Amino acid sequence: MSITDTTAIPTIGHWIDGAPRASHSGRTAPVFNPATGVQQARVALADQSEIDEAIASAQRGFETWSTYSVAKRQAVLFSFRELLNARNGELAEIITREHGKVLSDAMGEIARGQEVVELATGFAHFTKGAFNENVSTGIDVYSLKQPLGVVGVISPFNFPAMVPMWFFPVAIAAGNAVVLKPSEKDPSAALWMAELWKEAGLPDGVFTVLQGDKLAVDGLLTDPAVQSISFVGSTPIAKYIYETASQHGKRVQALGGAKNHMLVLPDADLDIVADQAINAGYGAAGERCMAISVVLAVEPVADELIEKITERISALRIGDGASHPEPQMGPLITAEHRAKVSGYVDIAEADGAKIVVDGRGFTAPGCEGGFFFGPTLIDEVPTTSRAYTEEIFGPVLEIVRVKSYDEGAALINSGQFGNGTAIFTNDGGAARRFQNEIQVGMIGINVPIPVPVAYHSFGGWKQSLFGDSKAYGVQGFEFFTREKAITSRWLDPATHGGIDLGFPQND
Repeated sequence: MSITDTTAIPTIGHWIDGAPRASHSGRTAPVFNPATGVQQARVALADQSEIDEAIASAQRGFETWSTYSVAKRQAVLFSFRELLNARNGELAEIITREHGKVLSDAMGEIARGQEVVELATGFAHFTKGAFNENVSTGIDVYSLKQPLGVVGVISPFNFPAMVPMWFFPVAIAAGNAVVLKPSEKDPSAALWMAELWKEAGLPDGVFTVLQGDKLAVDGLLTDPAVQSISFVGSTPIAKYIYETASQHGKRVQALGGAKNHMLVLPDADLDIVADQAINAGYGAAGERCMAISVVLAVEPVADELIEKITERISALRIGDGASHPEPQMGPLITAEHRAKVSGYVDIAEADGAKIVVDGRGFTAPGCEGGFFFGPTLIDEVPTTSRAYTEEIFGPVLEIVRVKSYDEGAALINSGQFGNGTAIFTNDGGAARRFQNEIQVGMIGINVPIPVPVAYHSFGGWKQSLFGDSKAYGVQGFEFFTREKAITSRWLDPATHGGIDLGFPQND
């Protein structure tokens, strides 16, 4: 990696009270262009006073925003939607520059986030209460759904726009104020979206960007003014987020890691399977919690499938995501993460797996300093190997040979994660068994990355989700509101029955 003269490197700050805010903490972290390995900025790491200031600003923003009418809130949301539609190319360029994914993939990320923005514009439907008239003589009972207050969103590096948009459109639509703590590895997308909210007419303080590290995270987890935490990241961090925030009385939706499988039955079209394995395994350089990382090949298809995948790997274009013509795969996020991915390939090899295509040591032409790792294909991975049981989060596709559907299903269900999985078959009966028997939160049938559309909710089972609520959809609105029940009676002096100390009865 290369670090240029730091005197010429800009510092990325916070967004507080509806405006950029420079940091005075004196602490920063480097921000690299992953395709070149050159440091292009540094991001501020908040101190406690800045954390307190951000949360206090959000509280003031909530007190204003929560009084806005439904019509006024919808107008702001629709304005944000239109601005995002018109200028999404700007955001895609920021994502590519700081994350490394190719521009078309960055545009796809924004499109999936935009689905949630569009869902949120219809928030009035999801935040309606209920009414029962005359439950007892002259008494009505009805319920209201009201916002929580200040809510925290802690997002990962791999989707700097989409993952925050899983949460903040719903939270804001419901009347809350959001404090977003983006990843320090690619922090600029959050600031761009903050500026867009300002242009859309959102009151100051309703959308705050707090740059930082663990100190900022812990500040959100423990501050009594923060009512809920939404998180996406690795399972150990998700568990820490859930336990710490819960101990401090907060609602939590913490989405963790994954080890997603693709079960391939002998009747599947192997050309389609190979295409989808490439897309799902190597898209975004494998830095997706929904990436397929294990292909369970029901014999006798493994050899033919490996041959088809290998052919396709050799034709992949890999390079700087901003170059022309656009490559199909970019770099990993940091040199440290590349070393971690390489270490898992070393583990698989030491445990007896066969390295069919080796991405270790790969260099993209013209990007010799970038954090590239070549597409890797590994056969005969032992299911006892850490390379099989743990999340790699890189462009590594593992083949595990199984003798039957039942053996493959048992392997999937025995794993610690339960995020997403897929089956490829032309057998409707097998597909139906799969959707009913597999113990994960999201199932694909001939679809390798089964991320639900915005009006269904996203989330896994087991060690892939901590907390009861999934992201977006109906569950998202339930998470960001709380119900209040009102029992009402308007007394008529002519029929008032006087004092009765007994428990109410229905005569």
